[in-house]
Amino acid sequence: MKRIVVVVATLLLGVGAVMAQQDALKNAQTYMKGNGKNAGALAAMVKGEKPYDQATVDTAFAQFEDTIKNLPTLFPESIKGLTLEGDYNTSSKIWEDKAGFSEHIASFGKVVADAKGKITDLDTLKATLPVIGKQCGGCHETYRVKKG
Repeated sequence: MKRIVVVVATLLLGVGAVMAQQDALKNAQTYMKGNGKNAGALAAMVKGEKPYDQATVDTAFAQFEDTIKNLPTLFPESIKGLTLEGDYNTSSKIWEDKAGFSEHIASFGKVVADAKGKITDLDTLKATLPVIGKQCGGCHETYRVKKG
């Protein structure tokens, strides 16, 4: 009877660990998708596809700031090697080059902080969005990989 209890307990712990990994993975994806959605909304304004809207800008920056605050914990070692939804996966470089990843986070944070409050019209958005996009792209080039 003790063996059954030990086996069941071990299985439950394993299932719990897998569920925790999946939750961490979904959490990271939620933040990244939120950033993409908000950056896309800003890009639509820059391209003239949508009119300039300060509320959209403010929402995007709130998302970026929330991501920056949480980025250091979004990619725990437990999700290393897990498959993401979509066309990309995390690169093992996130964990192998923690200092570099932290530098990217800090750089993104600085760019967002410097831009926040300075965007008041389409012209200032057009001047600022490429700088933010460059920060996102630089991190993506190094710390995510295309599937297949």
